Amino acid sequence: MIFDIDMIRSVYADFQAKTDLAKKHLNRPLSLVEKILYSHLDSEQELKDFTRGEDYVYFNPDRVAMQDATAQMAMLQFMQAGKDKVAVPSTVHCDHLILAREGAVKDLANSRRLNEEVFDFLESVSSKYGIGFWKPGAGIIHQVILENYAFPGGMMIGTDSHTVNAGGLGMVAVGVGGADAVDVMAEMPWELKFPKLTGVKLTGRLNGWTSAKDVILKVAGILTVKGGTGYILEYFGEGAQSISCTGKGTICNMGAEIGATTSVFGYDKKMSEYLASTGREEIASEADRIAGYLTGDPEIYADPETWFDQVIEIDLSELEPYINGPFTPDKAWPLSEFAAAVEKNEYPARLEVGLIGSCTNSSYEDITRAASIARQALEKGLRARSEFTITPGSELVRYTMERDGLLKIFEDIGGVVLANACGPCIGQWARHNADKLEKNSILTSFNRNFAKRNDGNPKTHAFVASPEIVTALAIAGDLRFDPRKDTLMNDKGEEVSLSEPAGLELPPKGFEVEDKGYAAPADDGSRIEINVDPGSERLQLLEGFSAWNGKDLRDLKLLIKVSGKCTTDHISMAGPWLRYRGHLDNISNNLMIGAVNIFNQKANSVKNQLSGAYTTVPDTARAYKKAGFQSIITGDENYGEGSSREHAAMEPRHLGVSVVLVRSFARIHETNLKKQGVLALTFTDKADYEKIREDDSIEITGLDGFTPGRTLTVRLHHSDGTTAEFPVNHTYNEKQIGWFRAGSALNLIKHANR
Repeated sequence: MIFDIDMIRSVYADFQAKTDLAKKHLNRPLSLVEKILYSHLDSEQELKDFTRGEDYVYFNPDRVAMQDATAQMAMLQFMQAGKDKVAVPSTVHCDHLILAREGAVKDLANSRRLNEEVFDFLESVSSKYGIGFWKPGAGIIHQVILENYAFPGGMMIGTDSHTVNAGGLGMVAVGVGGADAVDVMAEMPWELKFPKLTGVKLTGRLNGWTSAKDVILKVAGILTVKGGTGYILEYFGEGAQSISCTGKGTICNMGAEIGATTSVFGYDKKMSEYLASTGREEIASEADRIAGYLTGDPEIYADPETWFDQVIEIDLSELEPYINGPFTPDKAWPLSEFAAAVEKNEYPARLEVGLIGSCTNSSYEDITRAASIARQALEKGLRARSEFTITPGSELVRYTMERDGLLKIFEDIGGVVLANACGPCIGQWARHNADKLEKNSILTSFNRNFAKRNDGNPKTHAFVASPEIVTALAIAGDLRFDPRKDTLMNDKGEEVSLSEPAGLELPPKGFEVEDKGYAAPADDGSRIEINVDPGSERLQLLEGFSAWNGKDLRDLKLLIKVSGKCTTDHISMAGPWLRYRGHLDNISNNLMIGAVNIFNQKANSVKNQLSGAYTTVPDTARAYKKAGFQSIITGDENYGEGSSREHAAMEPRHLGVSVVLVRSFARIHETNLKKQGVLALTFTDKADYEKIREDDSIEITGLDGFTPGRTLTVRLHHSDGTTAEFPVNHTYNEKQIGWFRAGSALNLIKHANR
């Protein structure tokens, strides 16, 4: 079954003409990114040579994708938008709420039972509004999208930061908050600051133990977690064309870890083969007709320094495997240097758990390469010395793996196959003894490794590598093992070594599945009633946020001044809190509980200025709100990096936070704050961060003249009677200022659709 083929034909029918018009108007060649962006301009958007990193531009994406944790709030907002049906093809995927505990069968059954209310709500609301629904067990959203919906030259937004995975199939796919998804589903254009462009030239060819994962692990080390902010990465060169389609997806997937808006590869033979293998030959045929338009112009790639804002070049033939971490995905160690790093930094050398799979690395190629290592272990008398888990990315991949005997190989060396879901990657892992908070090491083929993310233990040192490296080190049980040169002792006391992995990009017998897990929406959803129990702890109908009162913000109470890294996991934790993603008031009880207060270097302990006592962040915020005070959060660099979760913006708004003032923002989180009516500001002079004191009462002035490019003023009233004042910046345009004045972007949508 090919989904939305008429829409795809329509995109391709116009793609050439729109691209030619843009090239003529700009009088220059175009990169692939520019071709896709210009061909998806909103009809009312002026066609011009947009200034990268400055101009806000309106686009019409082709589709929207949502996972179950974020879809709840997105659909609760869409229900207020006044629409009978979504305007573009959209899907919901149930993959986040499945807890990994015992194994696939039991975990899936338990999760269906525990989350029945939420799954039923999502299925019924999807059916009512014309949205495709992928049931629990169908697979992880990004793998399912790659297998069924992604197409070269398309544009998609998704309520998950790793939506960017679809760039592996030539798509500009961007992670957003639910409010952005509501805009597009409600037939409104989507706004994005026109991105800067990074060209990544790949030469040579991957070999030996090196895989596509190592490309992005190296890039993460080069650019760091915020080096891609405001950029789209476009990969090109002979090396890019030699990487499998799913390998390209892996590279694009982890682009989220460097803050990139998205990443993309040009259409090539590997993509065509993948489309055919997943039953979409017709799309490949359509793409072949305009293949020259589905990649950057030759002049761009011949002289990349002229056309890209920055260029990185990597020789795949010389690239070695990498292991990144701990606690951040950009701390990149070449494998040849990692053992020494373990010793020098006193990382726990014993590997407790190796975990492969996830949305980043669960393709057939990934699994066959890892299985080739596991098969060698069996043949040479070895078993995994670490715990070892395998997470298939979709039922299509899992069923094909089982048919081809791959799952049994993993089980025979001691592995446990988990459900087709996110599981440990997002903290949905009931890891035994995690509550003991012991210092330990795990190694995953996932994408993100912030402290406490996987198992809630801040002392778990999580490292990231390719599936084959994870498998080899899980067999060794030691982080210092280098499979390229080290040996292991087998059950007979013999010294044995592992040969380099061998894998297959696509299954020789084709993919096979009995039930993909898809449910089509009702032809007529008007008769479907959506009922939410007022007493539910999982779901809560939304009430609109109040509009700005037209005055400057005065007597703001400092809620927390955050010390150091503050990701969306710190602002709104996942793990056990996922159960409340559809209930704004309940999930707000996790607001900022992972963030470190600079004044006492403790998490979830801030001074309540009303009582003088130190209490939790949520309790303090609720106390201020009850007493009629608004509050402010201040933070450091790249505030809000990580997930796209808009709960990290809705929770502070719900608990009375009106301003977030930081040294710099991650892209998605800044947009989410704006959408929810929170004033997102940055220090003009980053040193002014130091001026904020624990007992400060704070004013934001100049809002009567709130206009694009014009600074606002912060005035600090210290408890000793002194004051301090400094300017602050913002990136609001006129439309976004309208969101602030209305109280949220959704308030404007509701007003327009009345």
